Amino acid sequence: MAYVIAEPCIGTKDTACIDACPVDCIHPKKDAPNFAEHDMIYIDPVECIDCGACVPVCPVSAIFALDDLPEKWASFAQKNAEYFGR
Repeated sequence: MAYVIAEPCIGTKDTACIDACPVDCIHPKKDAPNFAEHDMIYIDPVECIDCGACVPVCPVSAIFALDDLPEKWASFAQKNAEYFGR
């Protein structure tokens, strides 16, 4: 069960989750050339090790375990996967 970044991240793009991730599965990074063209940050569902380190550092509470993702944001699981071509 991977973690998913949902709607509250849109427009915020705080990178604390990227810094907290021990396996570097959250992108794009602030210094990435494509950072500005995305309205949010994404978690790779294959690379995520389900450690949860990203959850407490998110200032807008946008990160959820897949099983806890609110129904209204269910589409964000696919959006995260699509960013990584999954």
